[in-house]
Amino acid sequence: MNENFNDMYTVDELEDRLIDLAFAEDIGDGDHTTLCCIPEDAMGKSHLLIKEDGILAGIDVAKRVFAKFDPTLKVEVLIEDGAKVKVGDIAMVVSGKVRSLLQTERLMLNIMQRMSGIATMTHKYVERLKGTRTHVLDTRKTTPGMRILEKQAVKIGGGMNHRIGLFDMILLKDNHVDFAGGIKNAIERCRKYLKEKSLDLKIEIEVRNFIEIQQVIDCGGVDRIMFDNFSVDDTRTAVEMIAGRFETESSGGITFDTIRQYAECGVDYISVGALTHSVKGLDMSFKAC
Repeated sequence: MNENFNDMYTVDELEDRLIDLAFAEDIGDGDHTTLCCIPEDAMGKSHLLIKEDGILAGIDVAKRVFAKFDPTLKVEVLIEDGAKVKVGDIAMVVSGKVRSLLQTERLMLNIMQRMSGIATMTHKYVERLKGTRTHVLDTRKTTPGMRILEKQAVKIGGGMNHRIGLFDMILLKDNHVDFAGGIKNAIERCRKYLKEKSLDLKIEIEVRNFIEIQQVIDCGGVDRIMFDNFSVDDTRTAVEMIAGRFETESSGGITFDTIRQYAECGVDYISVGALTHSVKGLDMSFKAC
């Protein structure tokens, strides 16, 4: 494996790399449309117009986009991340060089529409579970390169982040268990590895049936058990079997319509891939004003 894959980046560094790449693929050797018809010294301002009700997310990242491209741009934020917005709201006003406004428009909108769509969807799921003890989690089913932003959006919408990547939590899935030769082998190898590497990581294991749940209970040594594609009735039975000895999580095949039924079984967490892998962006536009 390339040793560069072992590098750890801060959130700020990851965001900077994303912004740099996005500008590189969008502008290339120059925005010739803007350069041909807008004078270099032309000044103006644009506002972010909300065209759909939802939860706003991405304002802080948008400010970084503007600052990175042209530090002289002035951003006036009128609505902060996490606020409910409605059609017709103005979220921010940006003033400065017209060329800079035009060249940053699409990247800013791509980020804000995506993040706001995720925050809005997450908020709906969180509201659906009000009155239960269950938390909504995201997954690693994210857009390549945008995971940090998408997981920020989940938190802005009121959800919780599962692991960020493969490095900050152990999740023994069905393939790990099968390749390791079973539940007991997988858990024991995992604990041995963590001890040898002096790593303090939570351990979660995925189970497919009641037999595997009992094997985990007998073996111990994990923090959370994930029920993979269990029915509502089987989830209720599984929670009773575990009886509070481990954290519990439901995952797989759970929709907005069924999520409350799973929560009422008493699981601690429900992970929902749809928060990030198939969400619709929130409609908004960046218009001269």
